[in-house]
Amino acid sequence: MTTHVPSSMTLAGCRAVVTGSSSGIGRAIAWEFAASGANVVIHAGRRRERAEQVAEEVRALGREVRVLLCDLADPDAAETFAADAWSTFGGVDIWVNNAGADVLTGEAARWSFDDKLQRLWQVDVLGTMRLSRTIGERMKQAAATSNDDRKLPAILNVGWDQATQGMAGDSGEMFGTIKGAVMAFTKSLAQTLAPHVRVNCLAPGWIRTAWGDEASTYWRTRAERESLLGRWGTPEDV
Repeated sequence: MTTHVPSSMTLAGCRAVVTGSSSGIGRAIAWEFAASGANVVIHAGRRRERAEQVAEEVRALGREVRVLLCDLADPDAAETFAADAWSTFGGVDIWVNNAGADVLTGEAARWSFDDKLQRLWQVDVLGTMRLSRTIGERMKQAAATSNDDRKLPAILNVGWDQATQGMAGDSGEMFGTIKGAVMAFTKSLAQTLAPHVRVNCLAPGWIRTAWGDEASTYWRTRAERESLLGRWGTPEDV
């Protein structure tokens, strides 16, 4: 993987957590953070082997790293994960809520609309909200007692560019609802935690992850047509 971090940027000494970082966008974000100097907590729901592969890439950059597994749909497990992640490096400077339920590939692709929506709501929305609120409060308390206001801690959530304009079909209805909720929550949380914590939402467009690799010709053509780049975006683009 090739770094895209500008030479003027540095996260040296920063402590970062990226959920859903065993593959795709999360993996790319975790690697870029490490390449820029941050120590990183890698999270996966259950795929330890893939998470450990990412951890090895981070170690190769000379950074400290820890792998934590957690099903973010489980409230108790999520609370434990947040506490473990916070204690790993003695605090967190950057928290990225990238984890999302995969309902487009594998067995889940055959689930009913309602089952898919329920899983997305549990992981993408409630998981993001629980972690953001828990970690955000810790960040706020730490920042309020710090003498250095030059580097405010940050929470970054992941939305979807189509959530603000809509897209026809089951996927559009599901992900528009789910990611729209994440984006709305982010705006409110930003006001709750200001001025001690920065809270923002990233809204990627057509990014080629696992679903993109299996997408039909129709979806591949549509992604290329609607992307201003004229091609699928990559996790590294994000």
